[in-house]
Amino acid sequence: MRNIALFLSYLGTAYHGWQVQKRDVTVGETLEKAAAAVVGHPVKMTGCGRTDAGVHARRYVANFHTSSRIPADRLPYALNTHLPEDIVVTGAREVPEKFNAIGSCVRKEYTYLIYNSRIRDPFYVNRAWFYPKHLDEAVLQRAADQFVGTHDFAAVRSVGTETRTTVRTVYYYRVAREGDLLKLRVCADGFLYNMARAMAGTLVYCAEGKIAPEEIGDLLARGDRTAAGPTVPPGGLYLTHLWYDDGEVAFHV
Repeated sequence: MRNIALFLSYLGTAYHGWQVQKRDVTVGETLEKAAAAVVGHPVKMTGCGRTDAGVHARRYVANFHTSSRIPADRLPYALNTHLPEDIVVTGAREVPEKFNAIGSCVRKEYTYLIYNSRIRDPFYVNRAWFYPKHLDEAVLQRAADQFVGTHDFAAVRSVGTETRTTVRTVYYYRVAREGDLLKLRVCADGFLYNMARAMAGTLVYCAEGKIAPEEIGDLLARGDRTAAGPTVPPGGLYLTHLWYDDGEVAFHV
């Protein structure tokens, strides 16, 4: 059996996240059906993360095993003929047997978009969070800096997926403004359930003056979810970069 890694992008608005579910349409299920039609046998996709309903991915990696001999460079074209327009496979490669899209991933970057203008833009509906009150990017950056490092992030996660530990390492958290669009880019060795969205909400709390950026360290130490900011809407969140290294193969997308 060959192990194939797929590289894809998708708009998550129409899907109930990645994870295959009994009643709701998901990205993972849609990709599995397309792959099965191409390779001629049932397919089990392993995704690099369990993105929530409405969350998008500019970069996403999934892998599956197949007995098909279709060359990897032909798979994207074949798969895209069976996929809807909001899911696109951009590449494929054969990888070592032990490669796993989630287990081999060592870092991820999420980007949260805020459309910060008094008047909404219809082209950003479900693509960015519309926030009409001006947000000071300097304050947002001061708050973002407090998250960098190794911490217990229980204060900025939602109860849902079980995990062995809530300790994660954030490598950077960068805030940039491009006109009315604010981009919040955070890279970590892993993310807890709703962590990226709760972190973004906490940055906005700081810009609103509800908490001081310098209070975030104490907030994390206490693990108090009620003291942190809200979980902001999913439509502004994108998975934007992934880093891989399992000892046999190393790359980033």
